Amino acid sequence: MPLIVFDLDGTLIDSRRDLADAANALIAERGGTPLSEEAVGRMVGDGAAMLVRRALTAAGLTPDDASLPRFLALYDERLVQTTRPYPGMRDALMAIQSLGVLAVLTNKPLDPSERLLRALHLAPFFATVVGGDGPFPRKPDPQGLRHLMTTHAVPPDRTILVGDSWIDAATATSAGTRFCLARYGFGADEAPSAADTAVETPADLPAALAPLLR
Repeated sequence: MPLIVFDLDGTLIDSRRDLADAANALIAERGGTPLSEEAVGRMVGDGAAMLVRRALTAAGLTPDDASLPRFLALYDERLVQTTRPYPGMRDALMAIQSLGVLAVLTNKPLDPSERLLRALHLAPFFATVVGGDGPFPRKPDPQGLRHLMTTHAVPPDRTILVGDSWIDAATATSAGTRFCLARYGFGADEAPSAADTAVETPADLPAALAPLLR
């Protein structure tokens, strides 16, 4: 069976508002001016520590050792307040699961990733979830993606990474896999235009991925 690997934030789920609200709560606690939801969305993708550093710096504040733990606590309180799967995602996954094994590769820590997938009723679709706080370096390092290929005994030419950002594109390139760009995601504005295929909505995913797996 082929392997189809999904990014989480900005690809499977729209979590931008909850992430922005948590970042702005941290900024407000430090006496800073909140950032726009769009601005915070552009900072997502490199993991929570980088998001915190970018958000505080953009607000004119200095990150310290307490910043990341406090952000994670604030985000935990908001994990599924507004976060939802992108419209049409569940139906797309139901169709895609007949094409191959599905997995998640995210730079978000594993615990909130798995809690989100369970809360949003997406967990049953995925055989494996790799988070950004495990034994592998975060994307765009390809080790997490290579681990998934090894775990499921699938070669690179039978693997597709679906993501919304340049980080996902670079990960796929480094691992030698195919790449599907989710243009609907909040990281897509800065993603490279070159991809093996691209989709405008989750509903387009089954038709876009099937030819790459034949």
